[in-house]
Amino acid sequence: MISVKTAHEVDLMREAGRISARALALGGAAVKPGVTTAQIDKIIHDYILSQGAKPNFLGLYGFPASACISVNDMVIHGIPSHGQVIHEGDIVSIDTGALYKGWHGDNAGTFVAGKASPEAQRLIDVTTQSFYEGLKMAVAGNRVGDISHAIQQYVEQNGFSVVREYVGHGLGRQLHEDPEVPNYGTAGRGARLVAGMTLAIEPMVNAGAAAVRQLSDGWGVKTKDGSLSAHFERSIVITPKGPVILTDPD
Repeated sequence: MISVKTAHEVDLMREAGRISARALALGGAAVKPGVTTAQIDKIIHDYILSQGAKPNFLGLYGFPASACISVNDMVIHGIPSHGQVIHEGDIVSIDTGALYKGWHGDNAGTFVAGKASPEAQRLIDVTTQSFYEGLKMAVAGNRVGDISHAIQQYVEQNGFSVVREYVGHGLGRQLHEDPEVPNYGTAGRGARLVAGMTLAIEPMVNAGAAAVRQLSDGWGVKTKDGSLSAHFERSIVITPKGPVILTDPD
């Protein structure tokens, strides 16, 4: 069932979003050659706790860390490790969020260690912009498929592929709520968007083919062809005046 939030509930989600966004920014700033993914996870974990919130990924479905940290061809759900050292030119996707007074924030971004290759930078730029293409369609009266179609069209026009097995979602008191928000689909289809709906829109984009494979750890998901992958996510609320991003560090 899709839940519509009150103004007070949205204010609480905005604070959860602010904490989530600052945690993501701190994690992104730590992406440098020589740093381990576990060190980045600790920075995120400690910051979220310092704000009187809880890392909402920690323990979720059994996940062992406060952030999913996915390097290069890892699409999502990479488990941070003391043994995984980041190297020059790596692209690092970080997905994290905070639970604050019973309400969730959720966001992700892909960061570069040092200088990115032109291909990697273009992948990150297209993935980021595809979110904003979808955001333009997140207005009351439209349907979820309008968001999905806008993302897919932009990504594919730029020669990249949208991951199909994993999608965006509603969020609120639960991190994952209805409706699902795929990054592909048909305009005019899906749930009707109304003011007060809160969504996490999160394109996951591969430089090569769309196919992915899950690792034996049961979490990490890599591109099947070994191509690079990027991830960009923000939590939003639909208002009568248009969409507003809740995961805003300011």
